[in-house]
Amino acid sequence: YIVGIKIYNSSNSKIRKRFLFVSLFVNLGLLGVFKYYNFFIESWIDAFNSIGYSIESSTLNLILPVGISFYTFQTLSYSLDIYYKKLEPSKDIVSFFAFVSFFPQLVAGPIERASNLLPQFYEKRKFNSENAVDGIKLILYGLFKKVVVADRLAVYVNSVYSDVGSASSISMGLAVIFFSFQIYADFSGYSDIARGVAKLFGFELMLNFNRPYLATSIVDFWRRWHISLSTWFKDYLYIPLGGSRNGVKRTYYNIMFVFLISGLWHGASWTFIFWGGFHGLSQIIYLFKKRFDSPILSLFNLKYVRIFTVFTFVSLTWVFFRSETLIQSISVFSKLLSFDFSFNMVQICAEKGPLNLFLSIGAITLLLLSYMLPLDLKFRGFYKNIIVSTLLILIIITIGVNGHNDFIYFQF
Repeated sequence: YIVGIKIYNSSNSKIRKRFLFVSLFVNLGLLGVFKYYNFFIESWIDAFNSIGYSIESSTLNLILPVGISFYTFQTLSYSLDIYYKKLEPSKDIVSFFAFVSFFPQLVAGPIERASNLLPQFYEKRKFNSENAVDGIKLILYGLFKKVVVADRLAVYVNSVYSDVGSASSISMGLAVIFFSFQIYADFSGYSDIARGVAKLFGFELMLNFNRPYLATSIVDFWRRWHISLSTWFKDYLYIPLGGSRNGVKRTYYNIMFVFLISGLWHGASWTFIFWGGFHGLSQIIYLFKKRFDSPILSLFNLKYVRIFTVFTFVSLTWVFFRSETLIQSISVFSKLLSFDFSFNMVQICAEKGPLNLFLSIGAITLLLLSYMLPLDLKFRGFYKNIIVSTLLILIIITIGVNGHNDFIYFQF
């Protein structure tokens, strides 16, 4: 809050840079200590052990503060927008801290820009029945995604990943596909609930997911998936690094660097770095391919072939995201490539029996059918709203998984 005012009031570029550095140092420093200190220390020890040197070092037994990755990026964007003269600093300290700690999206996003959310705290709050109806529908839709789709698929996915060694190619492949839908339903479900709760209070949060599994290219996927994060990295890291302005090689370097940092942002583990690296490499390959026009690649110009190709690639990279270690990731890929097509129904259905498998497939079908609804579930007419809301409630009650299951992105 203070740094923003100091940057704005100073006409000296050196002083402005110093205060910006203070903001970057404090925000990234706190994030680094709490989230990445132990990871780098352990990686350093492992590196020396691999070449025959045995060293010892202590790690910190710290509890990760709730939502630190999200509000850190919000406060960074605030300081950077003021530095680049895109935003005036807030003179209302209560509104500023309310923006930073706004509870619906604090723990798992979307990562809001101050230019969008902060001015909304200056307005007088009035109850709006239309906003309330839209908010309730988004909350119900988010709950449907979470308890009907994500939590249902988690039963099978957790069962297979807990015992990768005994899985066949078919059961492992099914787990990979199920996890793709699980993480989408889980994370987008939270975003819908956050947006819905915000609407009840008269606030508008940005759309964070736009049906990403309909993407026709890997670039298109990242325009649709976790939009608040991908646009944050584009505006505050990719473009300041030079973007695509300094030649092809520099562009490729910038893309790879941004995606590696994006992977590391998700978690202090080599699995996330590999996940980000493969997505960065896919972006580079896509841009490289666009420079050539080959008849051999004409097949991939078909819309549904492109959608299938993107979904397959994204699903395979989710293996790194779901695996606890790189060794487990390698084991999963080994199972997929073992071509063990033995159809063991007991194994395929995991511990919960055939009913859970059928309900899982049914949940995915319902999720895909919901794509026929408007993106924000906005309908004209009282009865349409009642019918959709009632259907969602009935589906949640009858098919939803009971019990407490955390959202996946709570760990970030």
